[in-house]
Amino acid sequence: MKNENLNVAIVGATGAVGSKILEKLIERKFPAKTIKMLASKRSAGTEISVGGQTYIVEETVPESFEGIDIAFFSAGGSISRKFAHEAVKRGAVVIDNTSAFRMDEDVPLVVPEVNPSALKGHNGIIANPNCSTIQMVAALQPVKEKFGISRIIVSTYQAVSGAGSEAIDELGEQSKQFEGRSSIKAEILPSASADRHFPIAFNAIPQIDLFDDSGYTLEELKMMNETKKIFEDQKLAVSATCVRLPVVTGHSESVYIETDLNTTVEDIRSAIESASGVVLQDDPSSQVYPMPLYSEGKDEVFVGRIRKDPNHPNGFHLWIVADNLLKGAALNSIQIAEELVK
Repeated sequence: MKNENLNVAIVGATGAVGSKILEKLIERKFPAKTIKMLASKRSAGTEISVGGQTYIVEETVPESFEGIDIAFFSAGGSISRKFAHEAVKRGAVVIDNTSAFRMDEDVPLVVPEVNPSALKGHNGIIANPNCSTIQMVAALQPVKEKFGISRIIVSTYQAVSGAGSEAIDELGEQSKQFEGRSSIKAEILPSASADRHFPIAFNAIPQIDLFDDSGYTLEELKMMNETKKIFEDQKLAVSATCVRLPVVTGHSESVYIETDLNTTVEDIRSAIESASGVVLQDDPSSQVYPMPLYSEGKDEVFVGRIRKDPNHPNGFHLWIVADNLLKGAALNSIQIAEELVK
């Protein structure tokens, strides 16, 4: 793809991630000649103003992708499955932010700081990994590269914005209801399609998405399978537990790793500190460590609380935080597009 003014489309333009994609395209001066905002028929006609320019949302139909060079999809898996191939048929490269194609063998799953070479094999569709996967592999890549990693155990503490704008609104409403001791209404979490829904305000829900027969949730399986695909290591032992917290933006992760080579905390800190897109915040004596409140609006992945496991010679613990709407979604999608036009 040539580095020239490109025609861009954003599918799911009125959603939490879609709006961030537009903001970041403008902020990073992406070479877009036109930006077409696409959404459902219900949202058609909506006006979105960013950077002094107003964009009119159009209904997503197959013909929407005529003349489009890059199409960012962030409107849910069913929409991606319905329209992504229509976009590719019309000459667009699709960067998909849903789980629709992530595990397809012929679709690269890309975090630019980790596996940019995977882009060479795309057939028109490129998958953006799950938000929680992105920040973890970005932080672990420099460690894996220098010392090897044979095992990962991760527990996530995920913000409600990962479940969309409606989940953010529900958290706000439930917080008010809790203060007034009125009946708390829950309709969104842990999953809109689940049989039961629970309040997220002042709560922690150990379920993100639905469970499968293994006892793991689909979110946990995504992290486990996607990490192996991105690192190109099907023998890598990965296990995940994903929890939703009453945080608006910013996913946090407690990560345990076992390295192949003997190393030290200082060496791991040094590797992470020199990595692109990753910021080391690790000074426990001064209470310096990453927190989601302070990651909001930031592009980087933040790492701290690095310490050796007392029971395993090659075991280490890390705490990883990032803005799930940016590096976990919109920003990573745009970085993929930037790699394509380099």
